[in-house]
Amino acid sequence: MSFRISVSGAAADAVRRTVPALVADLVASGITAQDPALWGPAAEEEAGKRLGWTEAVAVSRPLVAEIEALRDELEAAGVRHIVLAGMGGSSLAPEVITRTARVDLTVLDSTEPGQVRAALGDRLEASALVVSSKSGSTVETDSQRRAYEQAFRDAGIDPTDRIIVVTDPGSPLDESARAAGYRVFNADPNVGGRYSALTAFGLVPSGLAGVDIAEILDEAETIELSLAIDTPDNPGLVLGAAIAATAPLRDKLAIVADGTHIVGFADWAEQLIAESTGKEGTGILPVVLDADAPELGESLPDLQVVRLVDDAGDSIFTHDRSGDIRVSGTLGAQLLVWEYATAVAGRLLGINPFDQPDVESAKVAARGLLDARPAPEPAAFVADGIEVRGTPEVIGAASDLVSAVDVLLEELPANGYVSIQAYVDRVAHPEVAKLRDLIAARAGRPVTFGWGPRFLHSTGQFHKGGPAVGVFLQITQTPVDDLAIPERPFTFGQLIAAQASGDASVLAEHGRPVLTLTLTDPAANLGPLIDAIG
Repeated sequence: MSFRISVSGAAADAVRRTVPALVADLVASGITAQDPALWGPAAEEEAGKRLGWTEAVAVSRPLVAEIEALRDELEAAGVRHIVLAGMGGSSLAPEVITRTARVDLTVLDSTEPGQVRAALGDRLEASALVVSSKSGSTVETDSQRRAYEQAFRDAGIDPTDRIIVVTDPGSPLDESARAAGYRVFNADPNVGGRYSALTAFGLVPSGLAGVDIAEILDEAETIELSLAIDTPDNPGLVLGAAIAATAPLRDKLAIVADGTHIVGFADWAEQLIAESTGKEGTGILPVVLDADAPELGESLPDLQVVRLVDDAGDSIFTHDRSGDIRVSGTLGAQLLVWEYATAVAGRLLGINPFDQPDVESAKVAARGLLDARPAPEPAAFVADGIEVRGTPEVIGAASDLVSAVDVLLEELPANGYVSIQAYVDRVAHPEVAKLRDLIAARAGRPVTFGWGPRFLHSTGQFHKGGPAVGVFLQITQTPVDDLAIPERPFTFGQLIAAQASGDASVLAEHGRPVLTLTLTDPAANLGPLIDAIG
């Protein structure tokens, strides 16, 4: 089968208790029919223009031949390498699609100058850039496009031969790209970014990189009917109830790749669920974990585990004592099922799963800092070359790295979580991700890890709009070698610094404890930092 799910324990109880009412209320067929009233009057206007993803398979079919023709054209011109400039849903879906297909795609979803420079220096003469932005005004994507335009011109390459744009019709980017002579693919404007995996945003970069995108659509098509029918075994209803209707609510969702052939799916699902549900003081916090993560041995009462496996079995209900949810299936089917399940979860939680009211606040704060470009806030102290800053309740009692981390974790409530936000060059310093397990082992609570500014378009909504139980560890770095953004008054280094500072200020305004550690020399500082946390 294209998709299977099995549930046990509290998740099974939630399914038995909740799904009959969802069936009686015709929720599945209502989603498929794009009924905006399913999430209440307050959500109706937004939902009315955000349900196009339910027909994405049919709408996207005509794109396949066009994408494949362009791929052949680019290959004939010597292009062997596709780079994607995009954030959030514009980058996460192509990333999981290409990684699962084992196809090379460079995803540039960072403003860290070293990481941008590394992408620019990687096979530029054989590269084409896909610029993906639904709104057409995403500052990260605009900056990346400008850098590539300049690099292509410096190499004697006409940017119009190498840059492809994916955006909504009529967006500022749509108009400017067409005027400049770029190749443009318009996506369905009735699909929000995080639900856009099966639209042009997911398919254009994946198809140009070499993925058989017709197969992805075929896989999704096999599950469409099962998702549209109001039956107790509808996989979207079952998964939605299992993750959002446990009693009491298990509002931390561990997503564990445990034998699945799909690579990186948890990162895509994290954005979908966190940004869709984390608002109005409620929500489901996805926590991307490896199979040996410390949290899985803690028996945390508010943590529901879902395992991505190769075969979830034939029965929905099992007597597995772990209480885990197990899902399996093809990538195309999984993408569509999780979109339905997230929409169902929104209804069960009583929120609008299609807006993101708290994302803009961090953008506004970052723009204000870029406009003013004030001198950096002085560090409270410097330890081992690491500048330490934070909110008063964290930094007031700290005197070194160890005590600063200790004080942050002391602010963690019994039902809380730790968010690690790494605004560093993840190509040069992937070892920063080791901090997640170290903190988890110390905290005994769920710990999320996000690369900045990428996570701002993912879990950033949950951090501000979800339950106020998080504590936040920012890791930033002084640029090793900054990089100018053509025709902009700020650099990439200034942009990522403003994004980190802006988000920290908004978190502080929401009463969230924040500790910011700035690596002045990442290569030298990371060892002492890992030692201090460990």
